[in-house]
Amino acid sequence: MRAFYSVMWYLALPLVLGRLWWRGFKEPGYRQHWRERLGFYRTRVAGWHTIWVHAVSVGETRAAEPLIDALIEAYPDSRIVLTHMTPTGRATGRALFAKHGERLIQAYLPYDTVGMVNRFIRQFTPRICILMETEVWPNLIAACGERIPVALVNARLSERSLKRGQRFGKLMTDAGRGIALVAAQTEADAARLRSFGAPNVEVTGSIKFDVVVPDAALETGAWLRAKIGAHKVLLCASTRDGEEALILDAYQRMTWAGPAPLLMIVPRHPQRFDDVAALVAERGFSLRRRSAIDNEGADAQVLLGDSMGEMFAYYAACDVAFVGGSLLPLGGQNLIEPCALGKPVLVGPHTFNFALATEDAIADGGAIRVADAAALLSEASRLLGDPAARAAMGERAAAYAQRHRGATARTVGLLRRLIY
Repeated sequence: MRAFYSVMWYLALPLVLGRLWWRGFKEPGYRQHWRERLGFYRTRVAGWHTIWVHAVSVGETRAAEPLIDALIEAYPDSRIVLTHMTPTGRATGRALFAKHGERLIQAYLPYDTVGMVNRFIRQFTPRICILMETEVWPNLIAACGERIPVALVNARLSERSLKRGQRFGKLMTDAGRGIALVAAQTEADAARLRSFGAPNVEVTGSIKFDVVVPDAALETGAWLRAKIGAHKVLLCASTRDGEEALILDAYQRMTWAGPAPLLMIVPRHPQRFDDVAALVAERGFSLRRRSAIDNEGADAQVLLGDSMGEMFAYYAACDVAFVGGSLLPLGGQNLIEPCALGKPVLVGPHTFNFALATEDAIADGGAIRVADAAALLSEASRLLGDPAARAAMGERAAAYAQRHRGATARTVGLLRRLIY
């Protein structure tokens, strides 16, 4: 089965590279560092013990921050090689980990063929491979074999992903058996991951609860809020294609009890910034972009968050936060960050990728689920008009986030058995 999988990878490679080039029209980063995606690297790490961490994109990279910080501290003679699959993930890592200097280097993970993965391993000679969240690559795990232990940490697996993975049968169960350690976010995730044959599954909780809000982000949030002025702010964060139109239409239809709040929209994917700006213009709303606030101020109906690496700042500047990817059946996004900042959180009906975290936040009173965009605007209006209710809900959100901290220490404790 794995041989067939490898052949299919080689057959698909021209299409994969063509798609990469095509995506580069909107996001030029996809046309950079091509050699790395094929397993050719200029950087070497001779003289260091190497810990390899793979974080596919932005969310996983941000989640990896407390773990990487802890590993840097715990293993002072080691260097981290941090791999990604997307240019936005790489850019996020560059911003987050510049503080570590030469202790951390970045690269793209090669495509999952035997030759490409082996070239990566020969180049960097890692002592351990740490995969973040849901990244299971059969040839990568097989190439590591008994020489390099593989750990899957902050691991999560939805019921939908489980059913998808089961279609690959022995390919995935063989990969599961090759993982030396799984540190799962929840008991439900652990049970689903065990069904893939992983021999050592522990429940550690989510590392995302341990992310520390940077002082610089709070300062940027305060600056942004000063630019906005007296307006109340409804943030729609990490929105996905199709959601912005629903939100803008509901905003247009909404009858507000007082002054309409500033609607701040931060699309999850940067290549969609211009598309969302066009949606705003089509509806006749005044628009400002985060990138132009220095020159134009923020006096508008809609503020478009068209910057990377500033999500904490956007959350810090808002009064109520909606976490996107949840109005449509896309699985939702991480709501821990706004909770950690003490913001009332709204989510849509579709949160299956973060099911337990969302349900716990709702049960603790820090988040509210809404049925659709109209209900989102209605609930936001209620909270924006009731400072006491808004403050109480924010306090419950912060308490929820604080209660679940500690996963990083538990994960590092488990990894100690595998490193060296």
